[in-house]
Amino acid sequence: MKEIIHTQNAPIPIGPYVQGIVFKNIIFISGQISINPLNNKIENNNIEKQTVQVLKNIKYIINKVNCSIKNIVKTTIFLINLDDLNIINNIYKDFFIKNNAHYPARTCVEVSRLPKNAKVEIEAIAIKNNYSS
Repeated sequence: MKEIIHTQNAPIPIGPYVQGIVFKNIIFISGQISINPLNNKIENNNIEKQTVQVLKNIKYIINKVNCSIKNIVKTTIFLINLDDLNIINNIYKDFFIKNNAHYPARTCVEVSRLPKNAKVEIEAIAIKNNYSS
């Protein structure tokens, strides 16, 4: 009943977890940091570029199971500096608008540290065959 999601277009997990799991019609996307899947490294310490890479990683994972950003219903953002929230919000907003998607429900939490000293991490939940209008 559950399907493991794996795509080479997103970073390989850096621990004992998977990129995502589909259970029935629910897609759980593991927290993504700004690792570039081409070299498995964080290439930039810039919050804007890190946020863009994180959202790309999420998009590639969700696309692997024939879904789109429109299917995302919930995200959680972890960031190490809440002062960066306005920057993240602008990129996040553009990401959903460019993908013709409604904003999902969201939680945002400031944390003391993230893996590989990333500045932002985002996890997502999506629904396959979303029947909402």
